[in-house]
Amino acid sequence: MKLSIVSTLYKSEGTVAEFVRRASAAALAITESYEIVLVDDGSPDGALAIAVALASTDPHLKVVELSRNFGHHKALMTGLKHARGDYCFLIDSDLEEAPELLAEFWAKLHDEGKDVVYGFQARRLGGWARRLTGAIAYRLFDWLLSVPIPTNHLTVRLMRRSYVDSLLSHGETQLVIGGLWVITGYRQQGISVAKSNKGATTYSFLRSWQIFLDSVTNFSAAPLVAIFYIGILISVVAGLFAISLLLRWAFGGIGVAGWVSVMLSVWFLGGLAILFIGVVGLYLSKIFVETKNRPLTIVRAVHQSAAAEDSP
Repeated sequence: MKLSIVSTLYKSEGTVAEFVRRASAAALAITESYEIVLVDDGSPDGALAIAVALASTDPHLKVVELSRNFGHHKALMTGLKHARGDYCFLIDSDLEEAPELLAEFWAKLHDEGKDVVYGFQARRLGGWARRLTGAIAYRLFDWLLSVPIPTNHLTVRLMRRSYVDSLLSHGETQLVIGGLWVITGYRQQGISVAKSNKGATTYSFLRSWQIFLDSVTNFSAAPLVAIFYIGILISVVAGLFAISLLLRWAFGGIGVAGWVSVMLSVWFLGGLAILFIGVVGLYLSKIFVETKNRPLTIVRAVHQSAAAEDSP
């Protein structure tokens, strides 16, 4: 198998048929030895039924049905595990990223001898609030993470088999795939992609915030190191203040202590302590989940035509 096109299904009822048609045409322009792997991530609409019906008559199409919704990143990794191609083209099925990008990515990969070609947005879509929070998040990533994350990078990417095998060798189950794409290494090149906006994103603010926390705690120990140094700083400041109080008591006496300043100090340091305990708790929760050694996802069924099942 030369080429695998991998995507996921979640609320994709309105786009899956067109996606398969356009992805097939893009693949055929390169090779007849291709497959399309669609991973149903517990889609609540009729996307799975449509995809299964298409797979029953299309030997190039394979539908991997998960037992429930595991999340976009885990579904993508599951799709790559089921892909057999020497090259894997990863792309979302919502058609915000055009399947026809395959031709441009294919040429870039071979002309420049790269292992990965990925897409990124020159300008992030959405309102000002979404663009602002996104810009802040990427600046924090660059500051906190040891390996810089490409700004506004997208799902769409073409990868050689050697890179995909290395990507799949990562063993964690609490994963953030954007970080894994980067730390896996190899020769990577970005291409600016014009991404369209088909409607409301399935990533809510709370989901985006969770991904941000996971990204930081999965790839950086900087918050734990910061807690250590902040603790030293507070201790030094408290020691200097204690010395000043002793000197005032010894040489001039101390007036009535201010109740407001005492309460502010107690509330501030108490809140800081709780925050630090929470940060440590995030890291401990990661360790707790990973030690259970649970599977990344659970596959309920794999749907494909009889002709595809008989092929080597």
